[in-house]
Amino acid sequence: MIIFILVLIGLSILILGHEAGHFLCAKLFGLKVDEFGIGFPPRIWAKRKGDTEYSVNWLPFGGFVRISGERGEFAMVEDDPTLAADGEKKEQVDHERLFFAQPAWKKSIIILAGIVFNFIFGWILVSVVLMVGTPKALVITATEPGSPAAVAKIAQGDVVKNFTDSQSFIDYVDAHRGQPTEIALLRNGKEVDVTVTPRMNVGPNEGPIGVALSEGGTAREPFFQALWDGLRTSFILAGMIFQTLWQLIKNLFVHASLLTGVVGPVGIFGVAEETGSIGAIYLVQLLGIISLNLAVVNLIPFPALDGGRFLMIIIEKIKGSPMPEKVEAWINGLGFAFLLLLMILLTVRDIRGLL
Repeated sequence: MIIFILVLIGLSILILGHEAGHFLCAKLFGLKVDEFGIGFPPRIWAKRKGDTEYSVNWLPFGGFVRISGERGEFAMVEDDPTLAADGEKKEQVDHERLFFAQPAWKKSIIILAGIVFNFIFGWILVSVVLMVGTPKALVITATEPGSPAAVAKIAQGDVVKNFTDSQSFIDYVDAHRGQPTEIALLRNGKEVDVTVTPRMNVGPNEGPIGVALSEGGTAREPFFQALWDGLRTSFILAGMIFQTLWQLIKNLFVHASLLTGVVGPVGIFGVAEETGSIGAIYLVQLLGIISLNLAVVNLIPFPALDGGRFLMIIIEKIKGSPMPEKVEAWINGLGFAFLLLLMILLTVRDIRGLL
């Protein structure tokens, strides 16, 4: 439960920070920001400071920012900019402070600011992990079907207790071939003892118990070295995330199936629980990777994402006029529906995996 709350807080901070990037850049350029909200409505509390309303809301899933003129609502009222489409009077706002009236380069910076924040935050978290270092751990990354490990119900993601390197564990298993052998594992934060009988004879590409191992853990790095290696690692991770997203979309459209290993909102908490059981620093590492995920996902030029809005700005610049509002609304609506469907499919698969 504690890990669940920590991850929920961490994800909220990542999303809130993304919106804060949009907010700060809009303020920097002197635009009118109608509201900056922590969480989502219904509202708990609100206070107006200047021309911006700051609110705290009941649903603790990040936050939102409403920049005046972002959806072109003022552009529809040519004769009287204080008159809304429904005929009600609105606050007089300087035309130059509206989002849609800004040059393309300003709009682009505001739109991309959230992505930049998520990348920087991910870089900082990855660098912190390198500065602190991570404790050594031996993790089961795969189990061969029908192997002694599979029979003993050793699962992917299990952490082998009392061993921190592959060779010492291999030597231990080799010394007990043909004998029922107890192995202590960490699974979902709980210790699990299994009994496995290593095979006496093994075939090509087989091991005595049939598992693949991965050694975790890194030594501490000096401050500036950690920052540099963290930046380099962040770019490498971003590239891997992009490749995974491409495979996810390709599998969905070409094979009508979800990519194995990709988890949705529910699955994230399961991964976090397993990660947190190894050590708190691994939880920090996971949040860093999630932040980089948010940056890469939002950079994709897909409707309803920041990358899609950035693409709209480029199209407007090329054609010399804004995209018709109804067309843009339809495009973003379809894009949002697709993303929602994808999240539902991933969530259903995550839940089925828990049953």
